[in-house]
Amino acid sequence: MRTEEVLAAIATGLWRWDNAAGTVTLDAEAARLLGLPPEPGSYREAAVRSRFHPVDWNEIYGVVNLAVAEGSLAEARLRIVDERGQVLRTVRSRSKPVFRTDEDADSEAYVLYGTLQEVAEPQPGATDAAHTPITGDWRRSREAFLLDAGRALAEARSTAEVLRVAGSLSMPGFSPDGLAVFGSAGERLTIIGHHGHNIGDEEPFTDMPLDTDYPAAEVVRTGRAIYLPSPDEYRRRYPATWPLARRFGRQSWAFLPLVSSGRTMGAWMAGFQHPVGFSPDERAVLSTVARMLAQALARAGVAETERELSLGLQRSMMPTLGPEIPGMTVAARYVPTGGGLQVGGDWYDMIPLPNGRIALVIGDVQGHDVRAAGLMGQLRIALRAYASEGHRPDAVLARASRFLSGLTDAYESVEGDEEPPAPRFATCLYAEVDPEAGTLDIARAGHPDPVVISADGTAVIRQTAGGLPLGIETDSDYPTTRVVLEPGETIMLCTDGLIETGGHDMATGWTRLRPVLEKPVEDLEQLADALVQAVHGPTSHYTTGPLADRREDDIAVLVLRRESAPAPETAARRSVLTIAQAEPERISVGRQLVRELLHDWSDPEQVDSAVLMVSEMATNVLVHTDGDALMVAEVSGEQGERRLRVEVADASDELPHKRRPGEMASSGRGLLLMEMLADAWGVDPRGEGKSIWFELYESDEPGVL
Repeated sequence: MRTEEVLAAIATGLWRWDNAAGTVTLDAEAARLLGLPPEPGSYREAAVRSRFHPVDWNEIYGVVNLAVAEGSLAEARLRIVDERGQVLRTVRSRSKPVFRTDEDADSEAYVLYGTLQEVAEPQPGATDAAHTPITGDWRRSREAFLLDAGRALAEARSTAEVLRVAGSLSMPGFSPDGLAVFGSAGERLTIIGHHGHNIGDEEPFTDMPLDTDYPAAEVVRTGRAIYLPSPDEYRRRYPATWPLARRFGRQSWAFLPLVSSGRTMGAWMAGFQHPVGFSPDERAVLSTVARMLAQALARAGVAETERELSLGLQRSMMPTLGPEIPGMTVAARYVPTGGGLQVGGDWYDMIPLPNGRIALVIGDVQGHDVRAAGLMGQLRIALRAYASEGHRPDAVLARASRFLSGLTDAYESVEGDEEPPAPRFATCLYAEVDPEAGTLDIARAGHPDPVVISADGTAVIRQTAGGLPLGIETDSDYPTTRVVLEPGETIMLCTDGLIETGGHDMATGWTRLRPVLEKPVEDLEQLADALVQAVHGPTSHYTTGPLADRREDDIAVLVLRRESAPAPETAARRSVLTIAQAEPERISVGRQLVRELLHDWSDPEQVDSAVLMVSEMATNVLVHTDGDALMVAEVSGEQGERRLRVEVADASDELPHKRRPGEMASSGRGLLLMEMLADAWGVDPRGEGKSIWFELYESDEPGVL
């Protein structure tokens, strides 16, 4: 009796599927089982495919691809349907792919040889030899498991997290009790991580040569999976390393390659306490998990490399504070928001100077990307170098602007760039601090003005002279402004991110920060934390600004306090400003300073009067003398009984006198205004020069001073 007759007698058919030619050859029994005429013949692939249930076709397609990849047997249950889609019967397919070796064949071409046999429809709850459900419910549970596993692995952000997720996966029907992930370093096998083992169990497998007779090493070498369904199979195939595996007491093992971007990056071992037959369905699940695990590990590796690079940049470029300043306290904060980068374009620095003073620097390079961080690091080094040479603040910024302009020009001329990057600029504030005198000589390059907080807690924006941002022009001037910190006063320097983050502009951002600055705190660290919390804390969501564009920005903030504050009862607000002959526009700065000092004054009309008198006094100095005007404004006393005293001094010996201007006169009203508006005023000679002053009282009588 021929083989075909024997197979027909047991209702088993033969088929031959040539994937390159797209043809399927069937014997009579196979044709009958597929619902075709019961006679041998050759059919197009589409004609045979139409006889399989669509869901089962996808199943067999995946099983065959797995068998081709592993060189193993493809086995599956398939439902046969008629032209109307009605199920005729269920068949069991067992087949083996054989690659074609003829010269004209494609490297991926193969022929599938197999059998078809009719089987009974499985009953609900039935299981196969490995105690795995074989109903549609098992298929649905497997698909749900793979979806959950893929989602969990995709969300893992580190190698440790990937291993934790892999160890917690509960595969339907055959969950492993031990996992290990192997990698390779050169010609040696390494262990990336494991689960279900004790500490120290990995030592024999660590740093193992790749030519060792061990399943994981063979998988890394060949890129092909290895399934060991029993201890006897393990001992037969790998006798040299069987003693290492025997002590774990497992019954089955699966070693699968971890392939990413076409490269075998390691191996995954799944060990089972119960026997597993590794059916095609089980192999398909394991192979799918291995692919997802490889992708997750590759992503985690890239993320960890980038994170390590970012942290390395942060450690080398992160702003730092230098030694303590005698008689002063410094605190600073830096919050990068560059799309996940730990470094950005903002920075602060504290530089010891050759003359014994200290330089405080704060700046902001345009942009929030890696290039901004790189430019920031280079600019910061250049500023340190220029400051260490002993240059004054204006000269330091002028040299830094020339340096940055040349640096961005070099970026533009890099060969091979299809679209050269646009030039970058940077804002910066440089302050040379004299701790003994409490003075800060400030040069500003397009940066926000500093804020001075008096001893009684009043915060005032201290307007200072400034120039263009660094890098705009090669030759820029940066005038210097001297700010005097009285004992107990604090100055805050910040980048625009602290003010404008959250949809704010400069005006609304200052309104948001002012209550934080004026809240009494003993520790500057608390003040720095409170400023950042006001911008990034929960309350910031309730103080969003009016702007539609709410992009976040990096934040750098630096606060400096001069110690030895006077008692709160006698604390005074004080501000000093020089108005040069060549800068009459600074009269408006003086007016704004007075308004800031009197922001909580009880009578708004008195505030307007004080501003008007200051404008008149400063203008008279610039018009009637050849020298500069020095304005000193001070508020002292208790709330409700305070006194404002403003002095404007110059170097001229000529004393002012009252005149009676006519209706059309353009001058001569200054002293008359003071006589009408001030509670007290006067002119005091001072050696070479004089001082004109006035006082305003918050109450009807001046407070006890």
